[in-house]
Amino acid sequence: MRKKPHTPKYLILFYTVTSFQVPKTSKKMSILAPNSQILYREIYNRENQHLVLNSGGNLNIVKSYGFCFVDKRRGDWKKKIKREIRIHASWADLSRPAAVEMQPIESSEQLDQILDSAKELSQPIIIDWMATWCRKCIYLKPKLEKLAAEFDTKLKFYYVDVNKVPQTLVKRGNISKMPTIQLWKDGEMKAEVIGGHKAWLVIEEVREMIKNFI
Repeated sequence: MRKKPHTPKYLILFYTVTSFQVPKTSKKMSILAPNSQILYREIYNRENQHLVLNSGGNLNIVKSYGFCFVDKRRGDWKKKIKREIRIHASWADLSRPAAVEMQPIESSEQLDQILDSAKELSQPIIIDWMATWCRKCIYLKPKLEKLAAEFDTKLKFYYVDVNKVPQTLVKRGNISKMPTIQLWKDGEMKAEVIGGHKAWLVIEEVREMIKNFI
């Protein structure tokens, strides 16, 4: 007499929970356990997925695992363990602007007022001495404004168009070449970068100059 095949009462299901698309590099594996219970797992190459968003933020997803019993006699699911997904998000500081427009200095009196205000805050200032006929000056200006955004709360950037201001102001900067980027602190010029070479090198030199004084 043939024996009736054994039908398991419970089916154990292992699952992962995620609300994002599974990477193409993920692998799936099915195992048939000897006790006729089906064990199904999804194995991912990386436990922590890092999704780099267009906004510059990183979203780290920590997947959690759980399992449940299925009672075939009653046809309902009885969850034994359920672990929540932990999502850690670190976003770029969206409040910081991509660039900060440099303000013009048009007189010695205005320069004195700016220096006094910076001294009260114990902050340096950056002055870009330039001219509209200077191609390197025009090319460098927007790059300096992007750099200004990096130090938005630590110091301010200004520019002087040497052809539109009194020569007494130009003499205070002791300018001989353009563009010249100077750092002033405590009412005095402390350091400068002559921008006669490649723009990216000038920006790096200005960045290092700033870091030495903040």
